[in-house]
Amino acid sequence: MGKVTATPAAVQAIERLRRRHGAVVFHQSGGCCDGSAAMCLLADELPPCPGDLELGEIGGVPFYVDADQYRRWREPSFVIDVSPGRAGGFSLEEPDGIHFVSRSGGASAPPGPR
Repeated sequence: MGKVTATPAAVQAIERLRRRHGAVVFHQSGGCCDGSAAMCLLADELPPCPGDLELGEIGGVPFYVDADQYRRWREPSFVIDVSPGRAGGFSLEEPDGIHFVSRSGGASAPPGPR
């Protein structure tokens, strides 16, 4: 299994967001603002920082996590999915009445929704 994968429902949501917004990117937050969640943002809205690690792509979109946080979590793999209901945050799927959720595996799991 790769370091990040997505369920078919998440891939469909990503495709809708790409058609609507153009270039998007995922950031796995580590507890600030939205808690610990995968957030889909416009690609130029929050460009990767030098401390960000690209874990791979989901639905053709890069997926980043803070490298230090990722090591603290003991380098889990992530499965990105969607759930009904609004997350109340910055992620682009918010108006669609869904939110992305991160499920994780590996030695340790990040805090937050699973």
